[in-house]
Amino acid sequence: MSVHTATIEWRRGDQVFTDRRYSRAHDWRFDGGAVVRASSDPSSIPPPLSDPAAVDPEEALVAAVSACHMMFFLAHAAKDGFTVDSYVDQAEGALGRDERGKTAITAVTLRPRIVWSGERTPTPDEVAALHHRSHDDCFIANSIRAPVRIETV
Repeated sequence: MSVHTATIEWRRGDQVFTDRRYSRAHDWRFDGGAVVRASSDPSSIPPPLSDPAAVDPEEALVAAVSACHMMFFLAHAAKDGFTVDSYVDQAEGALGRDERGKTAITAVTLRPRIVWSGERTPTPDEVAALHHRSHDDCFIANSIRAPVRIETV
């Protein structure tokens, strides 16, 4: 199949560290050259020890599920002859206790809003089938324990 890499880089700098008051901000570097500023979630490690403007791992997981679903959805829609003009998803992940008592993302909810054009637009049943196929094919959804719900309008 394939291998996917990321380099996660954090540096202490002149922080004491053992007092546990060190910055959680760090960089994610990807093979294509993209660098993303990341940090812990400010609700778990308050600023200034976290960076509220940075991406936290929980947000990244939700974004990965959403983007994976979207890319399969667009591919299936195109294959079926439908034209998508825009796809906007206000995805959300719930952090809570799972059945093992561990803190985990316990559910991911996708809320895609899709704008269609062209001579042939899908029926609600066809849209539901596109979402079902996309969910079944999504590598990321297939990799996590949390259920992924899709709320459509």
